[in-house]
Amino acid sequence: MAPVEISPVVTRAERDAFIKFPWEIYRGDPAWVPPLLLERKEFLNRKKHPFYRHGDAQLFLARRAGKIVGRIMASDDPNYNAEHNSNVGCFGLFESIDDQQVASALLGSAAEWLRARSRDAIMGPIDYSTNYVCALLIDGFQHRPTLLTAHNPPYYAALIEQSGFHKVMDWYAWWFDQPNDAHVRLRRIAERFANSLQVTIREVNMKDIAGESRRLREIYNRAWEKNWGFVPFTTAEFDHLIKELKPLARPEYTLIAEVEGQPAGFLLYLPDINVALRRLRNGRLFSWGLPIGLAKILYYKDRINTGRLVALGVVPEFRRHGVAEKLVLRIIEEAMVKNGVTGECSMTLENNRLINRFLEAIGADRYKTYRIYERAIP
Repeated sequence: MAPVEISPVVTRAERDAFIKFPWEIYRGDPAWVPPLLLERKEFLNRKKHPFYRHGDAQLFLARRAGKIVGRIMASDDPNYNAEHNSNVGCFGLFESIDDQQVASALLGSAAEWLRARSRDAIMGPIDYSTNYVCALLIDGFQHRPTLLTAHNPPYYAALIEQSGFHKVMDWYAWWFDQPNDAHVRLRRIAERFANSLQVTIREVNMKDIAGESRRLREIYNRAWEKNWGFVPFTTAEFDHLIKELKPLARPEYTLIAEVEGQPAGFLLYLPDINVALRRLRNGRLFSWGLPIGLAKILYYKDRINTGRLVALGVVPEFRRHGVAEKLVLRIIEEAMVKNGVTGECSMTLENNRLINRFLEAIGADRYKTYRIYERAIP
């Protein structure tokens, strides 16, 4: 068997090959949703993506006898290490044929790149940081991924573990199969807080997106700061995220909770655009100069009846006062019961017992598990 050769991605052609390699891995996988090629190019653009204002990353390709057989990204986020007083780097965008030699060579190259930056541990899969797509799917492979969540073949876990990695943390995805039942159960829970704080829930003001972005970022960074793996969004990163999500967001599904005018929490529920993207098997918006892919997305976008509850956060001083319960109740009433939309809540940390018990109590089903791995860099 020919040896595995690992090389850094340098040219535009190599970057394009890196982006297109997943089509080799997922050919025949009915659950896979191909990414938009244009979006992937933007995500990896060092001049445009805000991560590169404070962090760094390197792409690698694995070849055997000249054929691409795998890929990986190594990333270094000083903000994460400053937040956690750690010295760790990440690997992400991992794809490999079912071959231990290939996987070990890729993971070893990512570790070597981080060692050169004096990091002493590597964890992942994490694309840049935990603020982006992260973690390896370890069960629920038959279900297609919702927007901004990972999907991978079942054999990836063995490849990573046999390369010396161990589990650090699991994340869960939950499905609301019976929103009417969830509505009844949650209303009973919410009524327990009737005499608690006076919470006002309003839609995000799309005409003041700059101001709202500032408020949402403040809530996010305060609400998540004690969570495992948390890294604060920079202003540039959060503004970039809001710009990307704004075309998908619906005001009635993007909610801010306030107590006496002070931001107390927020909820972001997005239509699952993957329903439309899976119709584009080649990831292209244009074919033969015609906007065929774009037309498909626009056609199916208005027919999407599933979504993902992407974020739910409450600042510490307003927890245990029914803020989260009232936000979720509002979205179940408006999206699921009123408009017939069902969907996913993800991702929740396995050690976040409060939110996991809450989701179980209102009848959500845990249907996927994701995992973050880590190993020391000798």
